Amino acid sequence: MHYRYHDSPTGPLLLAGDDSGLQLLYMDNTERWQPNTGWVPAGRQLDEPCRQLDLYFEGHLKRFDLRLAPRGTPFQQRVWQALLDIPYGRTTSYSELAERIGNPKSVRAVGTANGANPISIIIPCHRVIGRDGSLTGYAGGLPRKALLLKLEGVKLQPEQDQLLLI
Repeated sequence: MHYRYHDSPTGPLLLAGDDSGLQLLYMDNTERWQPNTGWVPAGRQLDEPCRQLDLYFEGHLKRFDLRLAPRGTPFQQRVWQALLDIPYGRTTSYSELAERIGNPKSVRAVGTANGANPISIIIPCHRVIGRDGSLTGYAGGLPRKALLLKLEGVKLQPEQDQLLLI
């Protein structure tokens, strides 16, 4: 597994992947922030994900085109795949996401799978909000979630805009 740290407007990111594709993208406030034993610093292996992230943060990329290889249960994989279908600048609720994967009663499980997303930003779990429009939990923290949504042009509620000042 190759890894690289990459600067972004949301703070430093940790990316890791191997020949199968990008396996993780973590932000610096997660407990999983350090590379695992045996990982090696990337040479050019992670140049493309970093290039696309830069374009995304500059507002020039609306959909990532990368080989992704997140590891998770079949249920998690279904949720993460559904996240990839949420368009740039749009949001959905946990209940809508549960319906989208064909399991409308699995709202809590969808929330858990969303929180376990190992490739944040690229698999856009930040686009999932509460049914009432509230910004619910985000592994990267609510200020980062607000920043990502604002970057994508999502109109935030006034109290959510205040998160950007923190």
